Amino acid sequence: MGKPVSDALHVDVAATVRCLRWTAEAIDKVYGEIAPTGPEELGLISREPLGVIAAIVPWNFPLLMAMWKLAPALATGNSVVLKPSEKSPLSALRLAALAAEIGLPEGVLNVLPGFGAEAGEPLALHMDVDGLVFTGSTAVGKHLLQCAGRSNMKRTYLECGGKSPNLVFADAPDLRAAAEAAATGIFYNQGEVCTAASRLLVERSIKDDFVAMVCAFGRTMQPRHPLDPGAPMGALVDEAQTARVLDYIARGRAEGARCVLGGRRVEPVPGGCYVEPTVFDDVRPTAVVAREEIFGPVLAVTAFDTEEEAVALANDTPYGLAAGLWTRDLSRAHRVARRLRAGSVWVNHWDGGDMTAPFGGFKQSGTGRDKSLHAFEKYTEIKATWIRIDG
Repeated sequence: MGKPVSDALHVDVAATVRCLRWTAEAIDKVYGEIAPTGPEELGLISREPLGVIAAIVPWNFPLLMAMWKLAPALATGNSVVLKPSEKSPLSALRLAALAAEIGLPEGVLNVLPGFGAEAGEPLALHMDVDGLVFTGSTAVGKHLLQCAGRSNMKRTYLECGGKSPNLVFADAPDLRAAAEAAATGIFYNQGEVCTAASRLLVERSIKDDFVAMVCAFGRTMQPRHPLDPGAPMGALVDEAQTARVLDYIARGRAEGARCVLGGRRVEPVPGGCYVEPTVFDDVRPTAVVAREEIFGPVLAVTAFDTEEEAVALANDTPYGLAAGLWTRDLSRAHRVARRLRAGSVWVNHWDGGDMTAPFGGFKQSGTGRDKSLHAFEKYTEIKATWIRIDG
């Protein structure tokens, strides 16, 4: 998909294995419940598999996103039809071949490559699909919700877009570390990450110096051939995505934001889909580059003067997937974290957590959670069995 091969090996594949192993170990930690009844009754609360799960996954982390769905769905006793992105079907097909090789029963894991209209939408409309899980854009997620409603009201859980804010206060414990994390948070995987730190909100008193540090780190992350093991950035996924990113850069300039880093297409490989790390400063909160998910290496910087203003700017978005804040004030860290409307909040770092932490969004970033024991909730129905005991 264009990501540097080192990231594919050490992040995507390694995290996929961790997800599978953790889920296999975790499934026997999920228990039923007994209701607090009197001696004449017994109330049992149990979980049962949904049945058939349709899992529609994206191209940016095609193996890991598939495993986030497959592992808990299979562990809770469901069968799965996996629909990979039409841009990235090969890893899903390889995964299914390995599953068949180790003896997974026929029909338990199925891979259905194809375009959304030809494969994804029919799954969402199918009357024999009991659950639908999806990672991708908010627009497609809304359409899938409509399909579920038009068909059998199948249980539908979505992990959708993001425009995640990264708040840096003047009292951050290490501004250089914060600047490096701000650059990595948006330029990692060419910005093709749902939790990309695409909005940088900086206290005005330190803004100019901090942006200069972010740009300095950005200059060290120029794209190179994805098979170069030392490449800090690779190629965008395809020509269409490259054109989309360049169009947003042009719109950012047209709306008056200052492009202080990058902003151009480059060719470390002739004809390739490469865009420089790009930073826009003095971005108005209403600007397109501050409102819409670009899914590319484009950072929008806005200054704030007070904590109240920072929180208001951070929450002024239809999305709510992730947020970060940098401060040495423990009270402020707790206070602001509670007020940020996001499914994940990271304090003095970016993109933390492991398989024990749930992942998902508020607002139009989706419903339900991947990872952690909470992921099992998406793939099971809760049944209450009430027994009267005579005598």
